[in-house]
Amino acid sequence: MAVSEVTVANFLSYLQKVKKLSSHTIISYKNDLEQFNLFLLEECGVKDITKANHQHARGFIAKLIDEKNSASTANRKLSCLKAFYKYCLQQDLIKVNTISKVQGPRTTKKLPVFMEEADMEKLLKGLEFDDSFKGMQSKLILDLLYQTGIRRSELTGLKTADVDIYNSEIKVLGKRNKERIIPVNIELKRNLETFVTVKRDKGLTSDSMFVTEKNKPLSASQVYTLVKKYLSLVTTLHKRSPHVLRHTFATHLLNNGANINAVKELLGHANLSATQIYTHNTIEKLKKSYSQAHPRSGN
Repeated sequence: MAVSEVTVANFLSYLQKVKKLSSHTIISYKNDLEQFNLFLLEECGVKDITKANHQHARGFIAKLIDEKNSASTANRKLSCLKAFYKYCLQQDLIKVNTISKVQGPRTTKKLPVFMEEADMEKLLKGLEFDDSFKGMQSKLILDLLYQTGIRRSELTGLKTADVDIYNSEIKVLGKRNKERIIPVNIELKRNLETFVTVKRDKGLTSDSMFVTEKNKPLSASQVYTLVKKYLSLVTTLHKRSPHVLRHTFATHLLNNGANINAVKELLGHANLSATQIYTHNTIEKLKKSYSQAHPRSGN
């Protein structure tokens, strides 16, 4: 194995064992570094990734933009490179980290896509779900995603033992293995309790909370397909993913007066700035209300 390959492998191991990043993030970093390594070899004649400099990184970013990648994608890959070369500097594999000062393309922040409250009511109260274990599980997953705001990876990682029926709460393992406790209301608590009983009676003994009828943990792609299927029945939104329900959870809480710091803790955000983007949706709602109701609004 070449020296550069060993360095990348050690970096990925560091991300997993020390930084506690998710497997999904580590795979993304691995792919980004492989892509940059190929660029260095084919476009620059550089065989050792540790020999790259800021000009190589800028050329890589420019190529991504030329290939019609979005600014956010280019910036994500640049973030990976910066983390890698920071690691190389810490390990004395390079003397100077010139890539740290490379700037990515400007991005325009888009407001999070969310469902209207009426559409959520239609989804959870108006739709008919199959009278089967699969139908019961599908409805519970949609309800849980909306009422707790957990990520798709957190849902698929949820264990039956993480559901505390007595205290009406669930324990979630979030990014960087950070645990948080999320309360559930009485109706959701009862639905969770009923589901656990039905699951046990069917002989589905997997530790995972949500499973296939063959007792295998539900995969991330299966959850995505499920959510997209049901959201398509009640909304015309272009995005119909599990993350839309997370956005909806946060937006509806703030629209109804929840404290932003409480929402931050429920979402498992490390910084308040990540939560503040949802306040823009509440501002847009205020603007709409003003436009519709104020006699001098111009409408």
